[in-house]
Amino acid sequence: MKSSDEKQLDALNEWIAAASQRGAIAILAHRNGDMDTIGSALALASSCEQAMACGVHLSRLAKRMVKELDAPFLMMDSDAPRWPRKLGGIIVVDSASAEQTGVEIPGDIPLCIIDHHSTNDWDPGADGLAINWPVSATTQIIHSYLHRFRPTALSEKVRTLLLAGLVTDTGRFRHADDFSFETAAALLRGSELDYRTFIESLEESSLTRSDKGAVAKALSRSQGIDAGGWWLLKSTASTQESVVCRVLMSAGADVAIVVRRRDGMTRLTSRASRQATVEGVHLGSILENLADVHGGEGGGHDGAAGWSCNLDVITVESAFIHALTGISRS
Repeated sequence: MKSSDEKQLDALNEWIAAASQRGAIAILAHRNGDMDTIGSALALASSCEQAMACGVHLSRLAKRMVKELDAPFLMMDSDAPRWPRKLGGIIVVDSASAEQTGVEIPGDIPLCIIDHHSTNDWDPGADGLAINWPVSATTQIIHSYLHRFRPTALSEKVRTLLLAGLVTDTGRFRHADDFSFETAAALLRGSELDYRTFIESLEESSLTRSDKGAVAKALSRSQGIDAGGWWLLKSTASTQESVVCRVLMSAGADVAIVVRRRDGMTRLTSRASRQATVEGVHLGSILENLADVHGGEGGGHDGAAGWSCNLDVITVESAFIHALTGISRS
């Protein structure tokens, strides 16, 4: 670990101690509720009596794991969130912007941001703290903090949550780096977790028959485009966009996009191969720029990112294809 990272963990420990003196700490997950954000929130909350993990949504897998592990998670109303009367601080985990939390965050409460996205729009303010490491998952930052300052909090339940966030956010380690494997090894070492059984338990959250039908229809609508030297596979879907993207990538795409239209909003989900990112594609930057120009929220990692806006599907697809075509292949 770099000395700069250690200093940030020191600062985080001091920030949590000060916030605890002021009152309760809300550890807020982003509104998509995937395992990285939920696992990070729950694991960090377990290390502090004054803290509670909260958010507006749990993904299917996160909901199942919260239930199986009996993990305390407070569901919030996105339109009327109820905060503790005496709130000492808010920690937002795995969210690149305030909009991605799905709630309005009080402006007079000290704020701490713990994130790993390369595109980030936060300004925590004078009393705030921002920690953003170039790692594969936010759970790696949380594990580093717990290992350094709260090792007794690394129970089997917490290790399971952290590992689930790491495994899912790296796509079963397809987007992992050295530190990802180091974190996984540290979580497994000295625990009773059996990795094979653990992976099988994650995959128990299988697609329903309805999901499978929706994915099949999405694949039947897929199209291939030569976008400035990049082989792009695209489709539209009503659900399971990340699954469709994964299949399109397996079919040989340099870049895959899946667009969904629901409740007046359009969501573009994108993935890129490792080779494409090495040769210049950074999906997070592309979608952040598109959001700046056309509106909405966009950003993420080099190989996986999303964009939500109120434009129609054709306009969203066209904007992305134009941006991708403008990137010269090295």
